Amino acid sequence: MRALYFKEIKSFLSSIIGYIFILIYLIASGLLHWVIPNYKFFNANLLESGEASLIPFFEISPFIFMILIPAITMRMIAEERRTGTIELLFTRPISDLNILLSKYLAGVTLVFLSIIPTVIYYLSMHYLGNPVGVLDDGATITSYIGLLLLGAVFVSIGLFASSLTSNQIVAFIIGVFLCFVFYVGLNLLGSYVLLGKLDSIIQYISLSFHYGSIMKGVIDTADLVFFLSIIGIFMFAALTVVKSSKS
Repeated sequence: MRALYFKEIKSFLSSIIGYIFILIYLIASGLLHWVIPNYKFFNANLLESGEASLIPFFEISPFIFMILIPAITMRMIAEERRTGTIELLFTRPISDLNILLSKYLAGVTLVFLSIIPTVIYYLSMHYLGNPVGVLDDGATITSYIGLLLLGAVFVSIGLFASSLTSNQIVAFIIGVFLCFVFYVGLNLLGSYVLLGKLDSIIQYISLSFHYGSIMKGVIDTADLVFFLSIIGIFMFAALTVVKSSKS
């Protein structure tokens, strides 16, 4: 499994794909938070917020990941299907689960590498605050953990979408759709107060509900269990699809 994991990492970093993912995320984030001025309905510029806070960064990043992560995961299995190398891959002396885990962990590693440079945002706001250090360090650290967990969930969703088809574009569309539904759709549906007692349940199973909870500065065991459970569900679903395609 270790060899396959490093092979996947190498495939990202030896080609332009991994670097494009990291650069697009950093450029988009940098423009939104440091260059583009605030407008009536858009307040993401950190310098114009009037306070030392990274909340806009942590609120916008999920929407960037919602598009970029399916873009890097769409090829993980779909490309193997298209080229016919998936049959060769699954003849290796390694379990199907370990193959999927290797691909999944490689995707999570790429997400982690893309987040690391944004620590400069934290350092900047820390020293720009008045007084210096007024930034809530605890909430910032937990928010970074929450963002990584959310990215890990999106990777599992993207991997599942890639297992459904041999067409990368289709896998990308399915991945973006599922990420949107679980992060935005369920929360919106629950907020409309249409289903009575079910509204709170629907909101609870949305990713944004638990991500928002972590952003408040406290990592609750329930939130960790929720994120890990969603990851497990989509990994199991991807494994089931892969196994069924072999029979």
